[in-house]
Amino acid sequence: VMVNGVAGKMGNATAVSVVRRDGFALVPYCLTNRDKSDADTNVEGVVVRGIYVGEGGEDAGAVLERAKAEYPGMIVVDYTLPEAVNANAALYVKHGTPFVMGTTGGDRETMLANVKASGTYAVIAPQMGKQVVAFQAAMKLMAEQFPGAFEGYTLTVTESHQSSKADTSGTAKAIVASFNDLGCGFDIKDIELVRDVPSQVGKMGVPEEYLLGHAFHTYRLTSADGTVSFEFQHNVCGRSIYAEGTVDAVGFLKRKIEAKDSQTLFDMIDVLKGGAMGEWSSSKK
Repeated sequence: VMVNGVAGKMGNATAVSVVRRDGFALVPYCLTNRDKSDADTNVEGVVVRGIYVGEGGEDAGAVLERAKAEYPGMIVVDYTLPEAVNANAALYVKHGTPFVMGTTGGDRETMLANVKASGTYAVIAPQMGKQVVAFQAAMKLMAEQFPGAFEGYTLTVTESHQSSKADTSGTAKAIVASFNDLGCGFDIKDIELVRDVPSQVGKMGVPEEYLLGHAFHTYRLTSADGTVSFEFQHNVCGRSIYAEGTVDAVGFLKRKIEAKDSQTLFDMIDVLKGGAMGEWSSSKK
């Protein structure tokens, strides 16, 4: 597994999960546009060299081809930057390199269309946490089966993330869409974003050691007369849930490639349905 973005928090967490997982090996180099010095990143004793492929650096395609030759069956994981998403996906497609795209942002519709048309095997999803994805899927299924079930109820949504995250959570938006199909009539702009430390610790209950990496969401439904309420929460500390989900996606994709599956583009719901989270769950001793 080549992890592009290994020097970043999410890429590093994923690389650690790769090293710790039975049946997986971390490629000791990756692509980077950020550091011309080819800086090393130590991942659980595996030194990963960032090969600079920006202006004046090595050719990214040549590096990919070299890695594919040295590590047959290689799959790339991308946790880089939103502005690099489309260019990176196009690079992987051009060189027929299967990949898991965990980076958010970019022109998603164009990327999905191009990857699907190319026949390159890929898992592309903005949310890699398996259990959170399962919750999203369950809410969507409930909305499809029981539309309008919460008509007349008032919905309030509060989400807390590290202060560096300025935008509204994509997961919260997806869950709100399901609640609206259930009859709530909630406006996305009314989601309360908690980004200040006192509120995160006091109101949301975020442990101080996870202030720089957490995702706490609360959805509360209250009946018109105030006598009935429902509350849904999913609170994530750290990044391990996303890292483990990403590695599961890699295992799932490898299985699809080996089976020469006619479907080549997948999301995390496909990974869940495929049972990959059970098959690829053991860790190295």
